[in-house]
Amino acid sequence: MRKRTKPSTRRHIVHGSGKPSKAKSVIRGPSNVAQAVVIKDEDVFFLCDRSGNVPLGNEQGFGLYYHDCRFLQGYEISIAGNRLNSLAFTSEHGFMSEFVLTNPDLKQPNGSALSKQSIGIKWQRIIHSAGLSLQDIITFTNHKHDPLQFVLSFDFEAGFEDVFEIRGLRPKKIGRREKPAWRHGALMFEYDGADGLFRTLRISLPLATGSTRKGGADLKLSLAPDESKQIRVSLVISESNRKTQPATKGNLRPDADRLARQLHENSDDWLKNNCEVKTSSPLLNDLFERSIRDLRVLRTSLDGEQYFSAGLPWYGALFGRDSIIASLQTLAFEPRIAKHTLRLLAKFQGTELSEWRDEQPGKILHEYRVGELAHLNEIPQTPYYGSVDSTPLFLILMAEHAKWTGDLTLFYELKETVDRAFEWMRKYGDVSGSGYLEYNSQSKEGLGNQGWKDSGDAIVNADGSLASPPIALVEVQGYVYLAKILGSELYERAGDKDAADRLRAEAHELRTRLEKEFWLKDKGIYAMALQAGKQPAAVVSSNAGQLLWSGMADSARAKKTMEQLMSKEMFGGWGIRTFSSAEARYNPVGYHLGTVWPHDNSIIAAGFRKYGFDDSACQVFTGIVEASKHFEKRRLPELFAGFSRDQFPIPVRYPVACHPQAWAAGSVPFMLESLLGLVPKAFENRLQILRPVLPDFVQSLELRRLRVGNSTVDLRFNRGSDGNLATDVMKVHGDLNVEFSSAPQNMAA
Repeated sequence: MRKRTKPSTRRHIVHGSGKPSKAKSVIRGPSNVAQAVVIKDEDVFFLCDRSGNVPLGNEQGFGLYYHDCRFLQGYEISIAGNRLNSLAFTSEHGFMSEFVLTNPDLKQPNGSALSKQSIGIKWQRIIHSAGLSLQDIITFTNHKHDPLQFVLSFDFEAGFEDVFEIRGLRPKKIGRREKPAWRHGALMFEYDGADGLFRTLRISLPLATGSTRKGGADLKLSLAPDESKQIRVSLVISESNRKTQPATKGNLRPDADRLARQLHENSDDWLKNNCEVKTSSPLLNDLFERSIRDLRVLRTSLDGEQYFSAGLPWYGALFGRDSIIASLQTLAFEPRIAKHTLRLLAKFQGTELSEWRDEQPGKILHEYRVGELAHLNEIPQTPYYGSVDSTPLFLILMAEHAKWTGDLTLFYELKETVDRAFEWMRKYGDVSGSGYLEYNSQSKEGLGNQGWKDSGDAIVNADGSLASPPIALVEVQGYVYLAKILGSELYERAGDKDAADRLRAEAHELRTRLEKEFWLKDKGIYAMALQAGKQPAAVVSSNAGQLLWSGMADSARAKKTMEQLMSKEMFGGWGIRTFSSAEARYNPVGYHLGTVWPHDNSIIAAGFRKYGFDDSACQVFTGIVEASKHFEKRRLPELFAGFSRDQFPIPVRYPVACHPQAWAAGSVPFMLESLLGLVPKAFENRLQILRPVLPDFVQSLELRRLRVGNSTVDLRFNRGSDGNLATDVMKVHGDLNVEFSSAPQNMAA
C-alpha cells in the first residue's frame, strides 16, 4: 500500500483552489517550481530542475503529470554517485527542452579519477501527448585526448500521487502501489488506484552494457577521444479501467526526431494562424511570441473541445474564470479557443443545488478535475462551482466573441445556457438580498473567498481583520454590469427587445447603487468589497482598478481611482500591486496581499484606456514588459512579489508561481489590443480604432491577419517626428471598413 504522508512532512502550497490542509510548511530538496523547466503537450506535462533532473524525494511538484496524477516523481542521472553540473538550458517551444551539462571532479568506484569538464553532455527531451510519452536523447562527448570509461546511473521514483495530495490533502482512500520491477528490458511502475483505474509508467533504457537494480540501472559507457554516443530513454504512461487492458496507447519507442519535427510544425502553424505582431522593440517582439507560444502549450482538450488550462503545475485543468479570461485576452489574436471554451463550460453548467460542490442551477463552474481524488469524491472539483465571477465572465466572453465574429450562431446554440446564467445571477447570486452579486460558500471543502483573489486571507478590512460573508466584490459588480450591457445587445440583435430592455435597466440600477455604497470618499477609491450588513472592506486594492474595465464607474471617481492605483503605495514600477503598501495587511509576498499579477494589470490598463488615462495605461504596460526581461525566455509568471524597483533592481519571484500560466500569457496581447484601441464591429463589417497609443519604447508596430468577422486586415502604427502615432491600413481581405475615432471608449462616462 502507498504510505500515507505525515502532516509534518507534507509541504502545503497555499493557492486559491482547494482547501488548505493543516500540514506544517516544510520545504526540502532543491529550488522550488518557480524556477522549474516546464514542457507540455495537450494533457501531459513535465517539470524538472535546471539540470534536467527530477530530484528524488522532491516535494516541490517536479515530475510527469497526466489527468491530475503525478506518474513520475523522481528521475536523476549521475556518474559515480555525483550529480552533473548544469551549464545551460532552454525550452523555447514549450514541448521540448535541452540541457547542457558536464561532470564535476570525481572518483569512480574503481578508484580512478575523472577530472571536471571531461565529458560534454547534451540532454534533449520531447513530450508527446498522443503517445503519452517523454522521450530523452542524451549525448555524451569525450573532450579529453584519452579514452574514458565511466558508469552512468539512472534512478527513478513513481508515487502516482493526485495533484491535491502533492498540495497537502491527505486522501482517505489510497490504492496499491506495486514494487518496481524489470520486465522485458523495461522498468515498470504500477499503481492499482482506489478509483478503479490502473496506472503504469514504463521506462525503457538500452541495457546491453548495463545492469539493473530496484528503481534504476547502471550503464557502462566507453568513449574514445572526441567520440560521442547517444543514450535514448523512453518513459510511457498509461491509464486503463482494468489491469488486463493494454499498458499504453502509444509506441513504446517512437521516433523522437520525427516527433520533434511534427511538434515544431504544429507550433509554427499555431503562430501562422494567429494574428501576427511585429514591432520596433526586440523585447516586445520576444515577449509577444513567448506569450502566444505559451498559450499554445496551455491549450488542452476535453470532450472534443479545446480550452486554455489555467497554469502549471497546480492548475493544469479547466477553470471557469481563468479559461474565460485567457480567451477574452486573446480574442483579437486567436478567436477560435473562445468558441470551444464557451461550449465546454455550457456543457458543465450547474443543474442542481449541491452544497458539497457549491453548485446552483445556471452557475458556471470554477474548476474541474479528473484524478483519483475526484473520482472518489474526496474533493468537490467534480466539477466545483465556487466562483462568483465565472458566470458573468462567461456572458461577457459570449458577447465579445459575437462582436469579433459578427455571428450569432453560437449565441443561438447556447441561448438556453445564457438565459440560465442571467437567471442564476438574479435568483441565487444575491445571497443576502443586497442587490449585488455576492458569495458565501456552503461547501465544507470549498473556497472561503470566491473571486479571483480566492485565498483565505485575501479580502480584509482596514484593521487587518477578515471580511465577513456574504461578500460582494467591487470588480464582480463591474463584470455583472458589463455582462448585462453587452448581453442586452445580443438579445436585441436576436429580436428579443424585452430581454434587452430588462438587462439595460438592471445594469443602470446596479451602477447607481454601487456609486452610493462602494465609494470611499476619504480614500478616493472604491471599496474592495461590501461584506455582511453592507459594511465596506475599506482598503485600497487593485479590485477597484478592474471595475474601470467595465466602464461602470463615474468618470470623476474613475480619475481618483486611477491616481490611487498609480501612487507609490500601489505602483512599484513593475506593475500595480494587488494591495496597497500602506494597508495593515500588506505583504509583498502575500499571494493576494501585495504581489503583482500581470493579468490584473492587463485588465486595469484596459480600464484606464476606457476613461482616457492613456499615460497611465502605457506606464503599466511598460512596467510589465520590462519585468519580463528578468524571467527566462520572457515568460511572465502567474505573479511576482510586490517589492518596488527602488527596493530591488529586478522583480522578485514568488516561490510557487505557475508558469506558464494562461492569463499571464494573455496579458500582453490584451494590453496591446487596448492600447491600439481595437474595437470590433463585425456585425457591420467595421473595425474602429480609437485613439491608438504606444509607450515611448515602441516606435512602430504592425498587425497582420487581424480577423474581424470573415475579413482580415493588416495595420501599421508609426510614431511621427512630432511624437504622435499614425495608423495606416496596409491590406484588407474581405468586406471590412476601418474607421478612426478620437471618441472616448467609456460607455458609462
